[in-house]
Amino acid sequence: MKKLPLLLITLLFIISCKEATTNKNNELKREPNSFAIVIHGGAGGIKKEYFTEAQQTAYTQKLQEALNAGYVVLENDGISLDAIQAAINIMEDSPLFNAGKGAVYNSDGNQEMDAAIMDGNTLNAGAIAGVNHIKNPILAARMVMDSSKHVLLSGKGAEIMAAKYGIEMVDSSYFFTEKRMNQLKKLQGKEKTELDHTAFLIKNELIDDHKYGTVGAVAIDKNGNIASGTSTGGMTNKKYGRIGDVPIIGAGTYANNLTCGISATGTGEYFIRTVAAHEVSSLIKFKGYSPSEALHEVLFNQIGPLGGEGGMILLDKNGEVFWDFNSSGMFRGYKKSTGESKVEMFAKTN
Repeated sequence: MKKLPLLLITLLFIISCKEATTNKNNELKREPNSFAIVIHGGAGGIKKEYFTEAQQTAYTQKLQEALNAGYVVLENDGISLDAIQAAINIMEDSPLFNAGKGAVYNSDGNQEMDAAIMDGNTLNAGAIAGVNHIKNPILAARMVMDSSKHVLLSGKGAEIMAAKYGIEMVDSSYFFTEKRMNQLKKLQGKEKTELDHTAFLIKNELIDDHKYGTVGAVAIDKNGNIASGTSTGGMTNKKYGRIGDVPIIGAGTYANNLTCGISATGTGEYFIRTVAAHEVSSLIKFKGYSPSEALHEVLFNQIGPLGGEGGMILLDKNGEVFWDFNSSGMFRGYKKSTGESKVEMFAKTN
């Protein structure tokens, strides 16, 4: 009988050692020098019947170009912050997306753009909101992070500092696109009850639901550091200096090496109210949720019941890619050092 306690102690010791080894292995799951990048170009009423073959090709090619731009940085030993910046720059320079060149108009017929970036290694972050003349808002967000003591700068102050640090400024005419102007006119000509959850075709060209439209990227570099960034023109016909979730760290943008990096897109007010991106990270860290479970919980059980729609991309600490959305589609794609790559627009596959 005296041997029984000793046997139990031995068994418990063996089990604890096994669990410790398993945990250690999980921590080391990411292959050395591996890297990955995942991007999105907005979520919302994205259905195949709304797009011609030519439009599908255009979006696919531009998303792939953005992925390639970020991937090259990572492949050449660059840091994740530079990789997501490169990817987002490509989408900001394209009129296809609601960010930078393709930013939507507010109710006064101007653009008010927001952007944010976060370093998962240091938890340092930078964001700008309500700017009109910064060609690439993500560069200004990076400037705030790297060159100021602040996290979020808005409006004129953000533009003054951006110009001081040599970030390219442009006249408001740079952001003009006929597509976005037609979208504004169409929305302003309708009653509010006719606007919710709709998409319009003008001159055989998709006019996105006014609530959606953002670009974002998350990357992990060869050193295992995660970074996330997001840029948007916000909501078509928005009023009163409205600011969405994108520049609110923890709502639309978040990165933490201990868990994951996230960029969100959708009805920003609901992502702010649920602190969506941070909530996903917290569910992984404190509740033991898998990334897929955490994304589903926040999108479908927290944001959805409030009336919000949208999606999120996620890259975890092991370099695994995840995404989910409760809207009909989301422009998205990823590219990994394993050679695996994918670009999608419509029905959910993850």
